[in-house]
Amino acid sequence: MEVQKLRIYTPNLKNQIDFYSNTIGLKVVEQSEREATFLIGKSRLKLIENKAAKPYHFAINIPCNKEEEALAWLKERVEILKDKNQEIQDFDFWNAKAIYFYDRDQNIVELIARKNLKNQHQAAFGIDSLLNISEIGAPVRDIKAAFYSINQITGIQVFDGNFERFCAVGDELGLFIFINKNVKDWFPTGDKAYSSEFEISIKLNETEYELEFKNEEIQLAASVI
Repeated sequence: MEVQKLRIYTPNLKNQIDFYSNTIGLKVVEQSEREATFLIGKSRLKLIENKAAKPYHFAINIPCNKEEEALAWLKERVEILKDKNQEIQDFDFWNAKAIYFYDRDQNIVELIARKNLKNQHQAAFGIDSLLNISEIGAPVRDIKAAFYSINQITGIQVFDGNFERFCAVGDELGLFIFINKNVKDWFPTGDKAYSSEFEISIKLNETEYELEFKNEEIQLAASVI
């Protein structure tokens, strides 16, 4: 599953534009009074101002051999979110390593090096090492219902987990992360997981879909995003 565009909401667009353009160094490809779009490798992140917006969790793939360089690069820009003093999280069950930080909205942003993708880069780590948006969190109270809502539209399958607590749906290029928000918070901070609405454009098995997360389910978007 390829994430082509992710659209999320921000209570403070000006601060987020400053963070992603000046602190992180992403290119702004579209901007207006109420929204801004940034290029993240093969994906686009669109931020729209909404004063009622709550935090998200999303992840970005990086080259599979670059987690140490990514950590050093990030530490020049942001504070690293740790788990038990560990700055790089080892997900041996996924053969991946990840690093977490907050943006200005307290969104939890993750850089993840997935060894199975075998997408090594030799160049020094930089902004071009952010390859694509690879995960978006979708907290719900009924994971099974949320999964079947998107499965019926796209045929997408479970990657890992179950319907009780945590379920990753898709593949290593792109995942929906369904969690049961009544029993689980976000790793590694323990932040409360909100069912924050988003819109997403994906490509799956050569078919493109415009989807939205609303009322705790994935459905076809009302309009092209």
